[in-house]
Amino acid sequence: MEKQGPVKNGAEPCPATNRVSLLNCIDLSSSDIHQSVSLIKQACLDCGFFYVINHGISQEFMDEVFGMSKRFFELPLNEKMKLLRNEKHRGYTPVLDELLDPDNQVHGDYKEGYYIGVEVPEGDPEAEKPFYGPNVWPAPDVLPGWRDTMERFHREALEVAKAVARIIALALDLEVDFFDKPEMLGEPIATLRLLHYEGQVSDPVKGIYGAGAHSDFGLVTLLATDDVLGLQICKDKDAKPQTWEYVAPVKGSFIVNLGDMLERWSNCIFK
Repeated sequence: MEKQGPVKNGAEPCPATNRVSLLNCIDLSSSDIHQSVSLIKQACLDCGFFYVINHGISQEFMDEVFGMSKRFFELPLNEKMKLLRNEKHRGYTPVLDELLDPDNQVHGDYKEGYYIGVEVPEGDPEAEKPFYGPNVWPAPDVLPGWRDTMERFHREALEVAKAVARIIALALDLEVDFFDKPEMLGEPIATLRLLHYEGQVSDPVKGIYGAGAHSDFGLVTLLATDDVLGLQICKDKDAKPQTWEYVAPVKGSFIVNLGDMLERWSNCIFK
């Protein structure tokens, strides 16, 4: 997430004294495009975080995706290790595999994950590019229907990202389809990442975090969460001391944050 306002995941209960962030909420079903543009512009100028609701992905399907994700992470470790992340960043990442905030973390992140990208078959010239190629999939007899569910969610979430990007384009006084060009979201490097926090409670004094503080490097991130409070954001990384705020889960929504690339493309006007 963006450098002005990084994110971390403590995967811990929210103490009554800790602050919960108030973020703008963008309704993608709204016919009032001017209001949507105004709300997104305000959020992007302020901190780069906002909610998206009524995005067109049904709650029933969202629940199915979370259920399928849970089934994968419940597999024995030896089964998951057969799908270990490859050089194209596809597949499984074990607990402690990633270290997002080396200055403050003693160990890696207490989370495990699974990367899924745009499917490009072996032999296709596009597969030679970085971040393109075939995905790594669990065997159908191990997780029946898993691939179909994840490929569908990848497609539908990308459509939500495109809808959000069109409003962002208008907020930047660009043509509405600016980000639909083939070199951008027309042919994107779009990654679906499943994450599972194993329950290790963060202890900053000991350098233990579910996910260390970081900023995302791309255009935008859409984050779907369960109902466990854990995500924290810092709206101003240069503040001393930093203020970290919880982001409350909103069922069926995406929490959206801008990435470093969009911050740079906007000449750092958007955060």
